[in-house]
Amino acid sequence: MKNARDAVLEKYSAKVYKNRKEHIVEVDREAAEQKIAANSRSVPGIMTNRGCCYAGCKGVVLGPLKDALVLTHGPIGCGFYSWGTRRNKAKAEDGRNFIQYCFSTDLQEPDIVFGGEKKLRQAIKEAMEIFSPKSIMICSTCPVGLIGDDIHAVAAETEKLYGITCVAFSCEGYKGVSQSAGHHIANNGIMRRVIGTGDAAPKSKYSVNLLGEYNIGGDGWETERILKRIGYDVIAVLTGDGSIEDLKNAHMANLNLVQCHRSINYIAEMMKTRFGINWLKVNFVGIEATITSLRETAEFFGDDELKRRTEAVIADELAEIAEQRAYYKSKLSGKTAALYVGGSRSHHYQYLLRDFGVKTVLAGHEFAHRDDYEGRCVIPTIKEDADNKNIESITVDVDPDRFSTFLPEDRRNELYGKIQLEDYKGIIPDMETGDIVVDDLNHFETEAFLETLKPDIFLSGIKDKYVLQKSGVVSRQLHSYDYSGPYSGFRGAVKFAHDLTMGLYTPAWGLVTPPWKDEPMLVGTIG
Repeated sequence: MKNARDAVLEKYSAKVYKNRKEHIVEVDREAAEQKIAANSRSVPGIMTNRGCCYAGCKGVVLGPLKDALVLTHGPIGCGFYSWGTRRNKAKAEDGRNFIQYCFSTDLQEPDIVFGGEKKLRQAIKEAMEIFSPKSIMICSTCPVGLIGDDIHAVAAETEKLYGITCVAFSCEGYKGVSQSAGHHIANNGIMRRVIGTGDAAPKSKYSVNLLGEYNIGGDGWETERILKRIGYDVIAVLTGDGSIEDLKNAHMANLNLVQCHRSINYIAEMMKTRFGINWLKVNFVGIEATITSLRETAEFFGDDELKRRTEAVIADELAEIAEQRAYYKSKLSGKTAALYVGGSRSHHYQYLLRDFGVKTVLAGHEFAHRDDYEGRCVIPTIKEDADNKNIESITVDVDPDRFSTFLPEDRRNELYGKIQLEDYKGIIPDMETGDIVVDDLNHFETEAFLETLKPDIFLSGIKDKYVLQKSGVVSRQLHSYDYSGPYSGFRGAVKFAHDLTMGLYTPAWGLVTPPWKDEPMLVGTIG
């Protein structure tokens, strides 16, 4: 009998089959190694759900910064990712919160022909007059890279003219193979120009940064609430509800907590090299996952009183949600789910689903690299292709004045392998035999796996959500939560379970009969 993977792949032509078979893996826990193709170009003509390099830089990493005026230099169509697409929540400080605005130079045909630098300078002038920002981030889109506007020169002029921080990001959409390239570019710019430029001392030795948390639906606020209850000093969040002023002091923390591995691991590694700050892979999505992350964070600091407070907070949070947790588990237990989301979410949400008895049968990422699937142990074996060489990998040196490691070497060696200290095991080792893992899932494969695997729930993104709903399958949109959330931590877990239960027990899409099922859409006659 054909498995689900082969049943889907056999529909392809020989050329496409050769490409896609490397991107789809059926998990075998007994296999010594399971390799998957990732971070390579999508097959031309296939309906991929990926975003572009600009979307990763502006839309994901820089967009949530509340006190930075992020200016899109390009046609207004590129402004789609410059406002309101991901529900990054932020609270204004000293009246500055720019994330609800869409700033664009709105390049027209004459600007493409004669150059757009003049228009960029004028846009910055207007921005300064109207908003008086302390920092401006310039993000370029495809036409800007093609015509050669020097946005970095304009940024340098802006700093001299207005006395503010102005950073340019050459994140043209065509660079790299997906939005992952934009994450890398944003990380480089922030590390070069922002982190390490402040000098505010932490309030406690239990000082942490929360990396790869974008505060969608308030996730970051819920995570911070729990950390602060225990007694941690959260210095900076990169970048949900984040500010440039906080990022300047991020190098003062004793530990970096990495939530989304793919979008922010570059900064985590560079801060370790330059400032000596260790990083820990965490996951605050899911009840048991949150408990594990809190315990491992306390283990890192190695303080008995901190561990005691951690256990007390965990017990209190669990007691608060106990009744709801039991109710929703009775409603969801035995259901199956598929996940196709960016970042580490396809991995994280399996833990949350498992908390309520839901089995994941398929999981995939939009823009992952092999280490996101197989674990960081494979990094030395990953070969760069021409697309990846378009993205600058900067090298940082030790800062002799600010290098400070919290852990002694013997304690650090003791913790390696015990907790996820500077390690991420990836998604494949955490799935069961027979489960399907897919890189760069497309619309055809989405519909084909719906037929073969028949999941009760398919958690996805905005581009493919409606394909699923029209097929009568419940879909929660995990890039902006369909105006719900937060889904992180203990309270967020039962909020997520509530939303899933509503969808499953009010199956509105399943009650709709599409017209093409009852009558032909095309009618023809033979002459």
